[in-house]
Amino acid sequence: MAQQSLLGRVGQLVRANLNAMIDAAEDPQVMLDQMVRDYTSSIREAEDAVAQTIGNLRLLEADAAEARETAQQWGGKALAASRRADDLRAAGSASEADRFDNLAKVALQRQLAAEQELKGFEPQLASQREVVEKLKKGLEGMRGKLSELKTKRDQLASRAKVAEAQNRMHDAVRHVDLLDPTSEVSRFEEKVRREEAKAAGRAELAASSLDAQFEELDASGDDLEVEARLAALKAGSAG
Repeated sequence: MAQQSLLGRVGQLVRANLNAMIDAAEDPQVMLDQMVRDYTSSIREAEDAVAQTIGNLRLLEADAAEARETAQQWGGKALAASRRADDLRAAGSASEADRFDNLAKVALQRQLAAEQELKGFEPQLASQREVVEKLKKGLEGMRGKLSELKTKRDQLASRAKVAEAQNRMHDAVRHVDLLDPTSEVSRFEEKVRREEAKAAGRAELAASSLDAQFEELDASGDDLEVEARLAALKAGSAG
């Protein structure tokens, strides 16, 4: 029953739907790491159970080998006793010959008992060997699933990092879109245009003021001429 229970457990683990377990995980990375640890622990337990089953098989094989050797030994003793009896009978010692024949019979009985014991080992050995082979295959299946699980864990971890980087990029782009830096440029451009218009206005104002001054100068040309001549006279006197 214990062997059947172990076989059932190994079979269940081998048939485990890893994809469904991964999809149900809230945090795939954490869940997959835990699954790897749990599965590795289950494999260690299965390895111990398989090793114990193999050990039991080896003990059974040793017992069968011992029974086979015992049968052969008793067979040899029976043959030796029978030949001794034949030699004694040929020499005319009938009573001694009968005694060795009786010994041969006893040895043959022991040989028969050992052979029957050996025959009883055969179905046990066949069953135990079948169980061991199934357990070995189940264990190899578990190891394959563990390798598959580790590969999926690494792949998902890599994909998670890429997705996280993409999400950060999208968040940054969305944040830039909300800020709309072009609007800031537009406001700055508008400010520059106002300053340019202000400067142009001042230039226009300065130009009109200068024209007015020249008109005033033309209107008072005579006064300017007088003033100029006066300045010349003063300059001559100084010279």
